[in-house]
Formats: sequence, structure tokens, C-alpha cells
Amino acid sequence: MQQDFLINQLQEGNEKAFEKIYQLYSKSIFGVIFTILKDEELAEEVLQDVFLKVWEKAPTYEASKGRFFTWILNIARNASIDQLRSKTYKDRQKNVEDETFVDVIESPHQLTDSTEAIGLQKYIKLLEPLCRSIIDLLFFKGYTQQESAKVLEMPLGTLKTRNRMCIKKLRASIR
Repeated sequence: MQQDFLINQLQEGNEKAFEKIYQLYSKSIFGVIFTILKDEELAEEVLQDVFLKVWEKAPTYEASKGRFFTWILNIARNASIDQLRSKTYKDRQKNVEDETFVDVIESPHQLTDSTEAIGLQKYIKLLEPLCRSIIDLLFFKGYTQQESAKVLEMPLGTLKTRNRMCIKKLRASIR
């Protein structure tokens, strides 16, 4: 498969393979980062950091542990959450005007926009509403499990169990 060849070339330090992978994945990864950060300029910075990490860590990717896209997605998600939790980001948000705030949890387009960006919308729609909410909070908004449990008004253990079940259902529908 061409993608496997590209990944192998990337792991060997081939710059052309890196450029092609960037072209293939950057738009989707940017969508996920932007969904978490809600700041285009900052999302672009994080996107560059993510692909720098992809370049540096490419030799550590193992196909037996998961899909390449998922590997990049995890790097992007973690980088975005790290940015959200950084002091610089928090200070920056203190300076934002009140009228720019939107109720993230109540936004009906939040999950739709982020899942469309990475091509998962049709699979997410098949899930029950609670699963959609759990996946939205944990994976697209960057909430911790404890924060998600509080928002959804359920015990932490219940949220963890339901999250595992929802991910299993999502994986089954994708295959």
C-alpha cells in the first residue's frame, strides 16, 4: 500500500515522504486542534509543533499498535490539551472580551464540525446520544474524565466504563 511506503520512508527520514504526509493529514489534524483550542492562530502554531513531533518521533511509530492517523491524532490531541493547560494560554484567555465566549457544551455544531474534519461524522451519528456526548467531551473538547463525569452528572467509574463501551461501538462501526 502507498501509505505504508510513505510511513516507512518517513521513518527513514525522507523529507518528500514527510511533505506528502503533511499534505494528507494536516487539514484533518488542524480541524481537531482548532476544535479544542478555538483559536486559529494558536491552532496553526500547535499544528506545526505536532508535525515537528511527527518528524522527530516517526521511528517510534509501530503499525501493530494502531493506525498511523490515530497516532498523529493522539499527538495533536495531547499537544492541544497541553496548550490549553499552559499558563500562557490561561493568561491569554483572561484578556479575551466577554462577548467572544460561547457556551461550548451547549453548542450543537461542536461535535459535528470536529468529526466532519476527520471523517468520523457518519460513524459518530450511529452512536447513542450519551456516547456522542462522552466522545465529544473527552476527545474533541479535551476534557479530563473527571471533568466529563461532572458535566454529565455521573460517577467517574460509570463514565470510564461507558467510554470504553462507546469506543468499542465506534471501532466496530468503522470496521
